[in-house]
Amino acid sequence: MSVSDLQLQLDSLNQQLEHNPDLTAEDRSNLTEVMEQIQAQIELETVSQDPSIADGVNLAVERFEVDHPTIAGTLRNVLVTLGSMGI
Repeated sequence: MSVSDLQLQLDSLNQQLEHNPDLTAEDRSNLTEVMEQIQAQIELETVSQDPSIADGVNLAVERFEVDHPTIAGTLRNVLVTLGSMGI
């Protein structure tokens, strides 16, 4: 997968965030932070390994798994893309 695939998944996650009123302010803040980290990585267009980004996405998957499975699924796709990019 490419950076453009990751950007598409991030865009999808952003749309889910905008259209999900059930998220608490804390959940929104945590998800926004993870999305900002991913966006920063995309903008740098590096393929250096940064385990903190993958760790942050993993934690977000765990956090959203039960109450927001669609968001968790999109985050899993982000993890797969990051992994295939070597990040």
